[in-house]
Amino acid sequence: MLRISKITDYGIVLLAHFAELAASETRSAREMAETSALPFPVVGKVLKILSQEGILASHRGAKGGYALARPAREISVAEIISALEGPIALTECSAGPGHCEQEAFCGVRAPWQRINRAIQDTLCTVTLDQLAHSGSVPILPLASGPRPTRGDHV
Repeated sequence: MLRISKITDYGIVLLAHFAELAASETRSAREMAETSALPFPVVGKVLKILSQEGILASHRGAKGGYALARPAREISVAEIISALEGPIALTECSAGPGHCEQEAFCGVRAPWQRINRAIQDTLCTVTLDQLAHSGSVPILPLASGPRPTRGDHV
């Protein structure tokens, strides 16, 4: 099963809350934990990572906290996932050359790399702004033809 981690899921939820704020508004980790109903220690950890990765900006002082580093329409889902999970790679060989000792002999390496690229390209086209304002995420057409069922071989 392909699934993002709980930390990444929380990060996307938090960023969607930030996308709803005015550009100059900041929120503390405690405020974001209360707003999102997520555990404060996890929120603090996620916000720190997103700040280090340049997605959030950290502001010190009495009115300090975190805010988006740039407009939500300029932040892709791929960038968020990469910041919290590392490179988007469905298989070892999708992460780049030299990650798998079997790559020289593997007959499915090229197809997996194409699949990985298609997923990555799609994630690059969806923005935080679109996620935060549900209904504005473009629905991409599925490939034509019958979909394989659980017992079918692809």
